Amino acid sequence: MDLVLWRHAEAQEWVAGCDDMRRALTPRGDKQAARMARWLDRQLPENTRIFVSPACRTEQTVAALGRKYKVKPELAPDGSVADLLELVQWPAAKGTVLVVGHQPTLGQTIAELLGLRAGECSVKKGAVWWLRNREREALSHTVVLTVQTPECSKGCGNNQCPIFHRH
Repeated sequence: MDLVLWRHAEAQEWVAGCDDMRRALTPRGDKQAARMARWLDRQLPENTRIFVSPACRTEQTVAALGRKYKVKPELAPDGSVADLLELVQWPAAKGTVLVVGHQPTLGQTIAELLGLRAGECSVKKGAVWWLRNREREALSHTVVLTVQTPECSKGCGNNQCPIFHRH
C-alpha cells in the first residue's frame, strides 16, 4: 500500500472569531497547490483514492489536482492519527491513497508509521510525504519514497529533493 500525505497549501491566518474551517488559500497557497498538483498528477496512478478534510483550504488544495475526491470528516483539523489510519485502512488496503489534511495530524501519522516520537515530524505547508508499506519475511516495514515541497516540485535540481528510507 502507498499512502500519500499532502498538507494543505498556505492559507489565510486564523484570527479570533474566524471559522477555521472556512479559511481559504492565499494567492501564494494557490500557486503552491498548483505546483504540487502538477507533480502529483504525473506520479499518482489513475485509480488513486483521494480523501480530503472538509476544511475549505484542503478542498482548494486538492481542486488543483483536477481529480475526483471524497470529503471525510475524520480528516478535519481535530482528527486523530487513529481516525486517519482507519479511514485509509493502513496497511491492509491495496493501491495508493492520497490524503489532503492538516498539521499536526499528518506529522503525527508519519511519526507513528516511522517509529518516531509524535513531535518529531513536521509537514511544511503544501508538502507531500509518500510512504509505502512493505512486507518482508513476515515483517511490516514503512518506507519513505519521497518528500516533496511545492518549491521542489517545480524543478530545483536532481539531488536537492530528498528520498528517505527507514526500516
